[in-house]
Amino acid sequence: MADRFRLTLAQLDPVLGDLAGNAERTRAARAEAKAAGADLLVMPEMFLTGYQMQDLVLRPAFLADVAAHIARLGAESGPALGIGAPWAEAGQLYNAYHILAPGAAPRRVLKHHLPHRDVFDEYRYFSPGPPSGPVPIGAARIGFPICEDAWFADIAETLAETGAELLVVPNGSPYHRGKQDVRSNLMVARVIETGLPLVYLNLTGAQDDQVFDGASFALAAGGALVAQLPAFDETLTHLTWERGADGLWQLVEGPRAGLPDPWEADYRAMVEAVRGYWRKSGFTRALLGLSGGVDSALTAAIAADALGPQNLRCVMLPSRYTSRESLEDARGVAEALGCRLDSLPISDAQSAVNGTLAPLFEGCDADVTEENIQSRLRGLFLMALSNKFGEMLLTTGNKSEVAVGYATIYGDMAGAYNPLKDLYKTRVFETCRWRNGNHRAWMHGPAGQVIPDRVIDKPPSAELREEQRDEDSLPPYAVLDAILEGLIDEDKPVRAMIAEGYDAATVKRVERLIYLSEYKRFQSAPGVRLTKRAFWLDRRYPIVNRWRDAQ
Repeated sequence: MADRFRLTLAQLDPVLGDLAGNAERTRAARAEAKAAGADLLVMPEMFLTGYQMQDLVLRPAFLADVAAHIARLGAESGPALGIGAPWAEAGQLYNAYHILAPGAAPRRVLKHHLPHRDVFDEYRYFSPGPPSGPVPIGAARIGFPICEDAWFADIAETLAETGAELLVVPNGSPYHRGKQDVRSNLMVARVIETGLPLVYLNLTGAQDDQVFDGASFALAAGGALVAQLPAFDETLTHLTWERGADGLWQLVEGPRAGLPDPWEADYRAMVEAVRGYWRKSGFTRALLGLSGGVDSALTAAIAADALGPQNLRCVMLPSRYTSRESLEDARGVAEALGCRLDSLPISDAQSAVNGTLAPLFEGCDADVTEENIQSRLRGLFLMALSNKFGEMLLTTGNKSEVAVGYATIYGDMAGAYNPLKDLYKTRVFETCRWRNGNHRAWMHGPAGQVIPDRVIDKPPSAELREEQRDEDSLPPYAVLDAILEGLIDEDKPVRAMIAEGYDAATVKRVERLIYLSEYKRFQSAPGVRLTKRAFWLDRRYPIVNRWRDAQ
């Protein structure tokens, strides 16, 4: 019996819906695998279609197109190919993994455990498939537990009992902070339970709010890490396995890429989200309103790193309330990044709007209405630039503001994408400091300090009235963020937050603001998911809701 098995892992980034393009990338990977003498090339879960497809997968014409591409790939020469794609059979739709080998009938593994938590809703689309046995390929018998199937013991144990010698787990596993430790611990458990070596293959790239961070790896039969692919980067990696004297497959030698710490991983996820959203939408240039504040400064740095400073336009939109320091700080950020900075004062437009409304506002005191007019004028001007020059608009609100509605709908919330949507304000400050002190090859922006210290250190202000500070309307961000993390990320009851020492009236006020702001979030721009409780798919609440925690 042959005692060597050559496996090629394609940790790649598909474009959702581009079946022809994803098939061509598969063919190119197959050619490289053939040149490397591979017995098997494995692509990630749902690589042919991209992931997640949502209701697109319910269209009969789409499924017919998928089936046609699978048939063509199955008829082509090269090493055996494993690729994820949906499959309709006998009136049911499955999340399937197709094993295509020249001269052999296709084998299909159907996902059994369907995730229906966090961002996943696979029971809406797929039927659970029956447990499958191993597939003989070359000298090895391979078991293919698809993503969630490896999170539970039963599928891997069934594969081991039916003769599998190596587990290969194709995944579409999106990033959130701390996710890699979860994956690693679960896969080690499967290895210890079965006594089989395991290869975990994940997608890379961004799709809407989700970023797939790669970081594929291989474990020896004892659970030791024997190969680690890089996080976020595309890579095609060839692994040679040899059968040991004990009959178990052992990896001859594998790559050992270092993985980023949580601060770098979050920043990389935000950069990749912008880069992918622009590229896959067909845009190359971006713009944003640069206020001189910390949120727009960090957003500008992310955009410059994602797209290149030459593809970023920053716009300062000063009013009579904009301080000289803010003008200087905005200019300092743009100069440090090397991007274009334009200035469009809004004072004349603000006077014109106020004058037009004056007859109807007569006898009314100035209030937040006049403040919001300024924000909406800025949104109007930025959208005009976006339309005129084909530059997609970034919005800059952080998770703290999004949570409590400290933003103007149709104003500073206007935009196509929000990189900071899942980043609390206190983490915004620290992320700015991290970026100033670190530079990586995947960043297109310059090295060194790109966000001046004064931008990070000064008290935050919307500058919509004289001497305004965020703390006039909100608790200090250190307090606000701790309450928000408890109520939103951890689903703690109000009484638990009060028991931790937070003022009862403040906690109840924050809870009220969260629920009242649901309508704003419903209309807000998409943004990258960084935590397990990001707004949109992770946390779904009704817009109109009178329930409050009675403590």
